[in-house]
Amino acid sequence: MPGQRQPGMDHDHYDWSPLSTRGVLRWPDDSRVALCVVVTLDKMEWVVPEGSYQPGNLAGGSAARPFPDYTRMSHREYGHRVGIFRILDVLEKHGITPTIAMDALTAEHYPYLVKHCLDRSCEIIGHGISVSRMITSNMSEGDEREYINDSITTLTRATGVAPRGWMGPEYGESHRTPQLLAAAGIDYLCDWANDEQPYPMKSSKGNLTALPVLWELDDVSAMANRKVTIHRYGDLLKESFDRLYQDGGVNGRLMGLSLHPWLTGQPFRIGYLDDALGYMTGHSQVWAANGKAIIDWYRTNPPRS
Repeated sequence: MPGQRQPGMDHDHYDWSPLSTRGVLRWPDDSRVALCVVVTLDKMEWVVPEGSYQPGNLAGGSAARPFPDYTRMSHREYGHRVGIFRILDVLEKHGITPTIAMDALTAEHYPYLVKHCLDRSCEIIGHGISVSRMITSNMSEGDEREYINDSITTLTRATGVAPRGWMGPEYGESHRTPQLLAAAGIDYLCDWANDEQPYPMKSSKGNLTALPVLWELDDVSAMANRKVTIHRYGDLLKESFDRLYQDGGVNGRLMGLSLHPWLTGQPFRIGYLDDALGYMTGHSQVWAANGKAIIDWYRTNPPRS
């Protein structure tokens, strides 16, 4: 069934709002850029459960192989064993407390990682069940609701607190997902990569806000999928920041970065992330914050004419 046609889009998840028509968004201490780093910890399963969807082009390893695809599985597990600690050390060096997008299988089977992230004061948000079980519209509403609730329940049990935010595995959603997340108590969503500021989403239950990340700067999108070299990726981070910092002098901007420890946590890549983050935080009008802090500020201090 085709979506309802409206100005700007053919769905009703949010209102059409070109940035040029909005009021001015001001961050704390009149910062130009709010820097939010989302670090993903997702589990790739040995066998994709029957009826589940795993993207055919899922990154990791050299290429998909017959079972057991140990190259891709072990490549991705590197993030849980090595890469996450390297990335967290770099973030701590620059005074950045990250938001960790953690799936249920990681929370359940890697309690050491849960404790390590909490000990570093990281915010942990929902990230589905596993990267092998992406949300799609092929799921029934009941199955999707159960999937979301199971993910939130597992994360709450592992961390001691219910997650406020959500990033779907591989950005996967159905046409129902935002409403089901809001009904489950999620109040901000990182899957919609369509803006440089947070914005309100429509929900009949709860209060849901989009916290956009920059899709083209997602390390998997850039380096694994589009084959951007690490040298160029480091430049892209700084060049993007420069423009956001310039534009943020007129109207505050959000720089949402999505990083995967199995990729950027590699020893030959981490130095470029270190350099780029040092460059960003070396500017005076930058507010490095986690997702919930940014959303709370945005709701209390919305753009004003």
